[in-house]
Amino acid sequence: MKVKIDTKEKFTVITPEEENLSANIAAELSETAIPFIHSHTKNVVLNVKQVATIDDMAAEQLAKLQQLFYENNASFVICEVQNCIEQKLDELELLEYLNITPTESEAWDIVQMEEIERELLDNDDAEFNTHAE
Repeated sequence: MKVKIDTKEKFTVITPEEENLSANIAAELSETAIPFIHSHTKNVVLNVKQVATIDDMAAEQLAKLQQLFYENNASFVICEVQNCIEQKLDELELLEYLNITPTESEAWDIVQMEEIERELLDNDDAEFNTHAE
């Protein structure tokens, strides 16, 4: 699988350079993305602008990957999804579970907003625990 990886301050952009996102490629993509959960730049933006087809298993793997990121207090945002891919995700009833933005810039905004949200929740939890004692 060919991918382009671009690391920013708060997130990493992974761009598959494949037209078909098969289950095997999605598995390789997961292997590439998962280590970021435990790194300094734990958030991932998946730019799928070059992907023209996706199979059912690959779509399900993306949904599981996003869930794994959120369970580990990290963001996983998919951007630049072509209409045919979006329709496929909708048919599989996965579209509403995925965090999808039209552009990479908007994906960056989502990551930054979620980072702020997590910081606020952490502060609220810390404050609550202090008052509870």
